[in-house]
Amino acid sequence: MLIKGTLMKGYAGFYYVYADDRVWECSLRGRFRVRKQNFIPGDRVIILPGIETKATIEKVLERKNSLVRPNIANVDQALLVFAQKTPDPDYNLLDRLLVQIEKIAIDILLVFTKSDLIKELTDPAIDYYRRVGYKTVSVSNKTGQGVSEVAEFLKGRISVLAGPSGSGKSSLLNSLEPNQKLKTGEVSEKIGRGKHTTRHVELIPVAGGLVADTPGFSSLNLPEMKREELQDYFPEFQEYRKNCRFKSCLHDQEPACAVKDALEHSQILVSRYENYIQFLKEVIENERRY
Repeated sequence: MLIKGTLMKGYAGFYYVYADDRVWECSLRGRFRVRKQNFIPGDRVIILPGIETKATIEKVLERKNSLVRPNIANVDQALLVFAQKTPDPDYNLLDRLLVQIEKIAIDILLVFTKSDLIKELTDPAIDYYRRVGYKTVSVSNKTGQGVSEVAEFLKGRISVLAGPSGSGKSSLLNSLEPNQKLKTGEVSEKIGRGKHTTRHVELIPVAGGLVADTPGFSSLNLPEMKREELQDYFPEFQEYRKNCRFKSCLHDQEPACAVKDALEHSQILVSRYENYIQFLKEVIENERRY
């Protein structure tokens, strides 16, 4: 009987597919070898089970999207994981990642960890991101706060994690899946993890979904775009930009700019606007290179 699954990893000529709550070691039908089909983690496939956990890949379904860094297909969402304390959140890095993800049009969840280290009930910056439309969750891997909420976002979806080192990504995964070390250890031993270079991506089952076991978006360079496009990835600009004097307003040096007026009236976070101007200069510089 044919079943549908998701490719977790390819290694040494075999492909490991997650289907029916188990991992199948799959080989390819001859026609795929002839075509030299390019398989990447996240590919949806139809497999034909054989003896025990052996199977063959019979069909590859069309991708709805694919990323380059990390190299993964059919991604539903990105979880950006930042500590609220130790280290303090780098909002420039966060905004940089938000632009990258907004451009590829996948869902975003902002996860702020180590909430147990914060005495204040609210963080104005975190509240701001929530207010402009980003889904946010405050998490403590020590107390368990917010962990079940994150688990709901992962269920039935393919997710990638990104964020700086020390932000608690590994601790979060272990909180989401207490037996994960055992589970991923079994899978990793079978597919030869540790024998390949870090550029390979692997999906691991977590909280009823699949998560990319990767450092995330490794490039901190902004994606290629026109200067007019950048403002599209700052959602709080949208309600003001239509009132700018010039339709081509970049909200930098132009007069009668409604975005700058909103900034002066504290309706736009200063750090967000400063990051936008920094990114705008980078985009303009990159335009000259292309």
